[in-house]
Amino acid sequence: MLHDPALSTTGRTDPRPGSAVSHGVGFAGLGGLIAWIALSRHFGMDGPYAALVNVAACAVPMILWSLLVDKVHRHPSTGIDWSCRTPLRDTLDVSLVKLAGLWVTWAAIALIYATGRFYWDGNFQFSMWCFERAAPVLFALSIPYVLWLDRYLIEPRDGAWSLGAWLLGQGAPDREAIYNHLRSWAVKGFFLAFMLAIVPPGFGEFIRADDSAVLHDPVALANWLITFMFVVDVAFATVGYLLTMRPLDAHIRTANPYAAAWMAALMCYPPFILMDAGGPLDYHPGTAEWTYWLAGHPLLLILIGTVLVLLTAIYAWATMAFGMRFSNLTHRGILTHGPYAWSRHPAYLSKNLFWWLSTIPVLSTGSLVDATRATLLLGVVSGVYYWRAKTEERHLSADPAYRDYSEWMARNGPVPRLFAWIAGR
Repeated sequence: MLHDPALSTTGRTDPRPGSAVSHGVGFAGLGGLIAWIALSRHFGMDGPYAALVNVAACAVPMILWSLLVDKVHRHPSTGIDWSCRTPLRDTLDVSLVKLAGLWVTWAAIALIYATGRFYWDGNFQFSMWCFERAAPVLFALSIPYVLWLDRYLIEPRDGAWSLGAWLLGQGAPDREAIYNHLRSWAVKGFFLAFMLAIVPPGFGEFIRADDSAVLHDPVALANWLITFMFVVDVAFATVGYLLTMRPLDAHIRTANPYAAAWMAALMCYPPFILMDAGGPLDYHPGTAEWTYWLAGHPLLLILIGTVLVLLTAIYAWATMAFGMRFSNLTHRGILTHGPYAWSRHPAYLSKNLFWWLSTIPVLSTGSLVDATRATLLLGVVSGVYYWRAKTEERHLSADPAYRDYSEWMARNGPVPRLFAWIAGR
């Protein structure tokens, strides 16, 4: 779930591994996104097509920066040797078997989409609309792409090939490669559908905001900026699930193999979400938003609104720092820059602090029982995210670079040191 390691070359005695992805790629994507948002607000383009273009406006500058400036396609971690082009006749059989495994995987994902009624209700209908139109194009392009890339891959027999070979009865299968392939596509299939579903609503809400209200009401301004941060987060995350490609060095190395990690993650997303309205971890009944409790106190409204905007900015920054590599439940390299130089889990930390501050569950519009229940339930929600963090660490700790980073953070990271000080260590 993090970025590629590269030992520090600054000459300092800093054991923290550095990132092979520069800060520039994230800012390139942010620049494209802001440019399109400005254009959309000027012309009032707030529909789903404009929201999709917003994702493209984020992705294209990142792709160009990664290839032309960072030259990620030349990283050894891609598994590609551009200097050695294998003749097509030597890789054709491998490519055809790989295509068979890939197409069977896609067919299985399509069957799940078609079977699950959930995917044809609400915002998910937009995701299905996108997939229906993209599927024929992806199917056609997969043929030249696989035939071309396999000629340069150091080891073209990957998980898709192993699955195809097993289906075609070609020798003993590499079960672990097949399992990792299926887990990786399960991550992409599940989360990409969710991300596409929430792209248009947030984008449209931000574009349609009333300028006069935003400029004259600090609460409206705070909510507008918070919406913008989520637009950034969703755009970068969607790009991350779309561009899992080796030539961009953004492929999935491994998908989390632990059931506990999947359980902790899936309960935070529909249709399995437990925190939604009416769910067992819904802490909202009997509570009110921060604006309710601070009404009539303009200075406190400005102060808390500013803090909430900053917390959301940290959350969006954590996603932006991944560049094209964001995704849940995966290892796509080790990330150490940006907010990850301060905390191992800045997104989870900022998100949970936001919920506690914006809800203030100890205050209730109902009874003391309601306040107690809301506080306990929000505590459980925070516990779920702590569980997610630990299961991610367990997965990533198989990489020595992550162990080095984690040890460095424990000694030097500002947030871990603060928690250690609070705990008296």
